Amino acid sequence: MSSTRRRFLKTGLLAGSTLVASGCNTEVSVTQEEATIGQPLKILVLGGTGFIGPHMVREALRRGHQVELFNRGRTNNVLFPDLKLHKGDRDNDLRSLEDGSWDAVIDNSGYVPRHVENSARLLSSAVSHYLYISTVSVYGDVSGPVVNEDTAVGTLDDESVEEVTGETYGPLKALCEQRVFSEIGTERTTILRPTYICGPGDRTDRYTYWPARTLLGGEMLWPGTPDDDIQIIDVRDLANFTVDCLEQQIKGIFNTVTPPLSFRMGDLLHDCQKVIANDMSPTWVSTEFLTEQKVGLPIWEDPKGEMAILNRVDGSRALAAGLRNRPTLETARDTVAWWKTLPAERTSIFNAGLTLAREDELLRIWHDLNAAA
Repeated sequence: MSSTRRRFLKTGLLAGSTLVASGCNTEVSVTQEEATIGQPLKILVLGGTGFIGPHMVREALRRGHQVELFNRGRTNNVLFPDLKLHKGDRDNDLRSLEDGSWDAVIDNSGYVPRHVENSARLLSSAVSHYLYISTVSVYGDVSGPVVNEDTAVGTLDDESVEEVTGETYGPLKALCEQRVFSEIGTERTTILRPTYICGPGDRTDRYTYWPARTLLGGEMLWPGTPDDDIQIIDVRDLANFTVDCLEQQIKGIFNTVTPPLSFRMGDLLHDCQKVIANDMSPTWVSTEFLTEQKVGLPIWEDPKGEMAILNRVDGSRALAAGLRNRPTLETARDTVAWWKTLPAERTSIFNAGLTLAREDELLRIWHDLNAAA
């Protein structure tokens, strides 16, 4: 694996795992249907209290479904006090699930194939529908002109490896997918492969860094050019589509992303400036400069680099199945509103992006180089 791919996985999509329509950047709102399709479902969520889980739980409850949780009871354990909790550990304790039955399961906490295989095997006769949240990082061949659901996934020489690193994250998630198919069967399985998941509640700051840093004002470093492609998925759109898949019995593999070539760094800048009216002044620095300085920035990738294709993933299959992407401006607005509710000790340090000191240093070097040219 190249150093570029390792860096992409370490600072990009992998970072989210360690804490998960054309014109998507217009200002048109997305309306969700209020009525539940068919009868209410009994849904088991493996996890449910991290970042993406609560959004899925709330959406399912909003539509009138019955939701139960399985987790260790440690993360955000004050959430959903009225829901039934099956307390356990995916590593070695699934006993609380042995006597239950559900219409569907949402597995958004599986990163180790052994864990996913054990839960899928136990639940194979207890659920009708298994939905697994994977990632676009599963794709092993990023050399072609397009990445879609048929693109080859990455592999491991040693499939017994369980440590999640920049090198193993994607192949491990691919193995998790295979374990679900093996235990549940393709006819009862849905695999969603999101790109960068963003929106209110994201603790990784991968997307949040950009509007949060904009809030501070002043000169701000922006990478590459305004035309560099990026892709995201709002966590609420992912949650909506997840519940849609359960209600409508949508099976198969789906890339859940904003449409390729519809969202660029310049659009992200526009969203930030539209939501935050202050004195932030963008300075675009070249890809070559960032490479020389060994700087990587979240959700952006060198458009000529080997990983650039993962910012142009084909999501047409999910769109055809009903995925609806809200305007990216709405994502920026709601992310900023959420960020402003957090305590100062949280917002004073970004979990992704540049420190203010490093940004100042880079801008000084950049201006010195241009002055000397």
